[in-house]
Amino acid sequence: MKRKRPLRPKKPYIATPDQVRITRDAHGANIDYAEENVSGVHLVLAPEKLAAMADEDILDVHNRCLEAQQASADSFEWVAVEVPPGTPQVKRDRRTGQLVPRGDVLRCQITHVAGEDGPVAIYIDDEEYSLREFGEILSMYAGWGMRVAFVPDDEVHEEPVIEVRKPKRGR
Repeated sequence: MKRKRPLRPKKPYIATPDQVRITRDAHGANIDYAEENVSGVHLVLAPEKLAAMADEDILDVHNRCLEAQQASADSFEWVAVEVPPGTPQVKRDRRTGQLVPRGDVLRCQITHVAGEDGPVAIYIDDEEYSLREFGEILSMYAGWGMRVAFVPDDEVHEEPVIEVRKPKRGR
């Protein structure tokens, strides 16, 4: 029987008073959505300011924060850095010992191997990583998105042409 995984929580969104429940604590306000599986928010506010605010005022601050975050995200232009071929793409952090990518792009090959960590291994710079180790490398970007483009193993250094369409039958 396949184990059911929990759904990824949805991000908070601009809400109306009937969509949230607001509670207060010593450090601010907690905003919990009525809709299931939406992440709650802890809004830190000065105690004297919080005491003078109605729930609608707290919700207004919350909504303005979300609008400001979205405006910042909309104006930010992300440029993914790819380390040049021949330079190590992965290193072990001196402080934590964790495997981390040196750039924002990983050129990899996938191979079949029998072993404790599963049926595949990932090669980066001719170094073999188990799926667990590969997950450790990816964990630096927890909370980010990721696109994976599969290319022939001798073309990992090239940006592939991408066509958005339904796959052909049998693929």
